[in-house]
Amino acid sequence: MKSAEIREAFLRFFEEQGHTRVASSSLIPGNDPTLLFTNAGMNQFKDCFLGQEKRAYTRAVSSQKCVRAGGKHNDLENVGYTARHHTFFEMLGNFSFGDYFKRDAITYAWNFLTSEKWLNLPKEKLWVTVYASDDEAYDIWTKDIGVPAERMVRIGDNKGAPYASDNFWTMGDTGPCGPCTEIFYDHGADIWGGPPGSPEEDGDRYIEIWNNVFMQFNRTADGVLHPLPAPSVDTGMGLERISAVLQHVHSNYEIDLFQSLLSASAKAIGCTNDAQASLKVVADHIRSCGFLIADGVLPSNEGRGYVLRRIIRRACRHGNKLGAKGSFFYQIVAALVAEMGEAFPELKSQQAHIERVLKAEEEQFAKTLEQGLKILEQDLAELKGDVVPGDVVFKLYDTYGFPMDLTGDIARERSLTIDEEGFEREMEAQRVRARSASSFGMDYNSLVKVDVATEFTGYTAHSGSAKIVALYKDGQSVDVLSEGEEGVVVLNQTPFYAESGGQIGDCGFLLAGAARFDVRDTTKTGGAFLHHGVLDSGSLIVGAPVETHVDADVRHATSLNHSATHLLHAALRQVLGEHVQQKGSLVDSQRLRFDFSHFEAIKPEQLKALEDIVNAEIRKNSEVETEETDIETAKQKGAMALFGEKYGDSVRVLSMGDFSVELCGGIHATRTGDIGLLKIISEGGVASGVRRIEALTGAAALAYLNTAEEQLKEAANLVKGSRDNLIDKLSAVLERNRLLEKQLEQLQAKAASAAGDDLSASALDVKGVKVLAVRLDGQDGKALLALVDQLKNKLGRAVILLGSVHEEKVVLVAGVTKDLTGQLKAGDLMKQAAAAVGGKGGGRPDMAQGGGIDAGALDTALALTVPFVEQGL
Repeated sequence: MKSAEIREAFLRFFEEQGHTRVASSSLIPGNDPTLLFTNAGMNQFKDCFLGQEKRAYTRAVSSQKCVRAGGKHNDLENVGYTARHHTFFEMLGNFSFGDYFKRDAITYAWNFLTSEKWLNLPKEKLWVTVYASDDEAYDIWTKDIGVPAERMVRIGDNKGAPYASDNFWTMGDTGPCGPCTEIFYDHGADIWGGPPGSPEEDGDRYIEIWNNVFMQFNRTADGVLHPLPAPSVDTGMGLERISAVLQHVHSNYEIDLFQSLLSASAKAIGCTNDAQASLKVVADHIRSCGFLIADGVLPSNEGRGYVLRRIIRRACRHGNKLGAKGSFFYQIVAALVAEMGEAFPELKSQQAHIERVLKAEEEQFAKTLEQGLKILEQDLAELKGDVVPGDVVFKLYDTYGFPMDLTGDIARERSLTIDEEGFEREMEAQRVRARSASSFGMDYNSLVKVDVATEFTGYTAHSGSAKIVALYKDGQSVDVLSEGEEGVVVLNQTPFYAESGGQIGDCGFLLAGAARFDVRDTTKTGGAFLHHGVLDSGSLIVGAPVETHVDADVRHATSLNHSATHLLHAALRQVLGEHVQQKGSLVDSQRLRFDFSHFEAIKPEQLKALEDIVNAEIRKNSEVETEETDIETAKQKGAMALFGEKYGDSVRVLSMGDFSVELCGGIHATRTGDIGLLKIISEGGVASGVRRIEALTGAAALAYLNTAEEQLKEAANLVKGSRDNLIDKLSAVLERNRLLEKQLEQLQAKAASAAGDDLSASALDVKGVKVLAVRLDGQDGKALLALVDQLKNKLGRAVILLGSVHEEKVVLVAGVTKDLTGQLKAGDLMKQAAAAVGGKGGGRPDMAQGGGIDAGALDTALALTVPFVEQGL
């Protein structure tokens, strides 16, 4: 079976078992600060396992794209040197959210793997592991499934701590966890290696192909395991691994999917396809790079962008080892799209963008690679011992952009290691570069947990009645909030919009009899809306009824900016190209801010086109329509997802005529005409490949234009004109200034010529050379240069140094006639004189310029001229 056929068979099998097929989520985890990248199929269902999200189904199946190349889950250094490590892989998974548990999960896995209708693997080739104390799973395998005891292995705490085991899965240091059971495939006695749990388990004979995780506990920071109210199932089977088994090969790089990528890589590089490790690196890395860029990541010097940059540069370096000339990596994208674009259409739609990003990064890296490699080779040649010092690794990183693992790759090829601890010490001053996932950590049990869900009524209302279901003070649940206290109020229903998708949370107030709670912000956790604020008067108690009041003016202004953001997004893609993707946004009542992927500053004419297009859509006054549907139907309608927003299976599609269709749960205008007007007030870069536009709408845009109008009037008055002839008046003023400046230069030249006649008479004779060192305050460098030229002509054989204090700085010009430049050089004289006034200078042997900041030392500097001549002759 081909890889694509295996993927589809898995999804279809579980659909027949009542599972809902769910599309792969983005590699950028939605609203999840604990992860650098999506690295497992369960990531998108994390809130379901935590009990913070309810979906329309309790069984799901997916083929999830995953990246493990940074932070805790980092396979980067092993890629290309082993048979099964990848930076990108697909995880086939089936999930139960409080529905079935161990017996069904085990039965499903076994039936799919061994039944004739599906994969038809030989049962005698399969081994099974369970957690040492999980007798329930062991009995299901041996008594119900019939796996003989000799092919069953119990794995205890083999990683140095309680519940630290290959067969006890944890989401992190805290959070859902539980025992797991793994299925291994035996490739046969002709392959070295022992069964799991044996001293030879790292061999290639027995390969794990499926892991069933039974989430039945929540581990708190103190290490205690608390039973979950609804035990769940999370499974994973690597598509690449099972493909290798079914295609009777021992390396993932030998499966059909990789064979096409290896061939394309060899062609782009111009080398033979002989399964070299470097060629495997390139073939692997094109997948992770292509998918990351398609999901909106761009190369940068921090966070996710830095990990992407590391992967690209590692691929380029390995391509260069194989003889690649010029840019090659981007040429492999077409093969990636041909191989995986059917299953992942985002590759097709983003192909040109992916190629452009990779080519630009390759070209940038090529500028530093050659020089950096020379430096490294020199350092290695001088190395004593077999460890590359940390300061050398850091120098290559800091100066030449070599990631530590790239230097490590090169060192390993020479049987050397690198001093990672020394490198980290050098990096301490530059922690802003998020090379690790340290900023992606969180204790799940520190989050405010609310079991109930809040019904949102704000799409149609600004006020209403509700009941308090929970109160929090300092993060802890309380029964009462008293006057003056800050806290969080959770209601059974609310018109307050919770911050999401770039739109700020609503503000307003709650009333409960004599009590008034000022809501300063609204956020969301799971299904609960959290109203953050201060109790101005009275007290609030859990269970009490309240009246809810959103600040309608702030809400209305915010909704106009949010709707304008959607129009701007569509206009950007129309003007700049389909590669434009939202990279972030902030929408409040004052303005809108929109970040998007683009590689260059937007031209003035493009900014004007954006405004014209958006304002034309505003004037159409199209109805802003919303529709609740499933995610697949929404995608078929062409709806775009907004960055940073997490979507369930039921999504809200927001349409503005036929111009903009996006997924959005935010608050919007009723018609586009409500926006009134959009005015872009700034555009600039915020990161590599990311631009930012800020704009105003409605009354704020009108006020901005009124201010601009007043400034135009003021400017017109200053030049004694009107708005209609302001440009002509300003042009006339500038032309007059230009003529006056030219006349001034001519007058200065005449004055300098007259001064030259007077100055030449004061030159000293030093060993037959005319020496002149004079201070002429108020003259700029241009005037002094002209005067030195004139004096050299008048004096003949001469050395001249002129100095001036001009605009609080020292200006120096030195000149030496050409017949003396073999003995005396103007540049040498200037270096001495400039140093004396606290500055620098230099130039040609016959003419040099310089300056400094110490005006009090100018006379001393000029006095250096005669000694300079005496010593040089």
